[in-house]
Amino acid sequence: MPLQCGIIGITNSGKTTLFNCISNTRAEVTSFAFSSNRSNIGMVNVPDPRLKQLEKYQPTEKVVPTTVEFVDIPGLTRGASQGEGMGNQFLADIRNTDALIHVLRCFDDENLTHVDGSVDPVRDKETVDLELQVKDQESVIKKIQCLEKMSRSGDRQAKHGMEVLQALQAHIEEFQPARTFQASPDDRKWMSDLFLLTDKPVLYVCNVDAASAIDGNRYVEQVKEAVKDEDTEVLVIAAAMEAEIAELEDENDRRVFLEDAGLSEPGVNKLIRSAYNLLKLRTFFTVGPKEIRAWTIREGMTAPQAAGVIHSDMERGFIRAEVMKYTDFTELGSEQACKEKGKFFVEGKNYVVEDGDILHIRFNV
Repeated sequence: MPLQCGIIGITNSGKTTLFNCISNTRAEVTSFAFSSNRSNIGMVNVPDPRLKQLEKYQPTEKVVPTTVEFVDIPGLTRGASQGEGMGNQFLADIRNTDALIHVLRCFDDENLTHVDGSVDPVRDKETVDLELQVKDQESVIKKIQCLEKMSRSGDRQAKHGMEVLQALQAHIEEFQPARTFQASPDDRKWMSDLFLLTDKPVLYVCNVDAASAIDGNRYVEQVKEAVKDEDTEVLVIAAAMEAEIAELEDENDRRVFLEDAGLSEPGVNKLIRSAYNLLKLRTFFTVGPKEIRAWTIREGMTAPQAAGVIHSDMERGFIRAEVMKYTDFTELGSEQACKEKGKFFVEGKNYVVEDGDILHIRFNV
């Protein structure tokens, strides 16, 4: 299963509008709360200007970008953890994702009702956070009860695990997410099978009106202040305007629209790249006259594992990887020039692939 980035937020925050801007799947957008009863899934091409640069030095028949999967999860509300607004079903969908994009409504629109009666992105964030924390608390308590039974029979490991989870329970009770729980890697293993909702990395998207797309507004400042102590990123995107741009088929029309709005590129492009990094994904390239392709790997993957992303036979029969760095290739202009300058490397099974590596895999099956 591909890695998934879930888009969450209060109902009518603009999540689905944002999803439609970036995805090859089109989901219905309405102004009614709880109008959707299912999550939407779409594959998204990751914009990478390096592909066009590579094509300058290696003419090719086609260029293939890498992708990441986004899941638009219907709007949550107060009480979602107890089933309000079909909340339990949607919280289960969140559990299956690997990272979260939390969309916050940062615009006024009298024609679009807010479920709580007024626009307040910090309150909305706290509402969603609380619902995720309540669900996590349930999961932690269930496992503590299970470990407690095991510890009574003399299982020392179970007793230690119970102590770790009790500390985690207290942490969540203080309205803190599981991802900020301080524990050793070994101790965090007691959490790993719970797939806690608040343990997932998160970035925030402030959905603003078109006039606030460049400099933000007072709502954005409130969000930045609220999350200043979190290890996270805050993006400002005018989703409704981005949707208009996405509807334009002509590239020149898109460019003119962006220039008029004062943008150098669609804000959703930054979002896709940020989500890619949030998932700790990296890109390597294969370059040839038939195809230039970007491939996705997890951070820290070795050359044989990267070969397996292309084809399982390549991992099984891996011999070596011939490696060029993207910067070396584009600066020197060719593989031959890289060889002449000592920038062409032969790496073995322990080589950890870096972002931007150009690989040619040698294998034998």
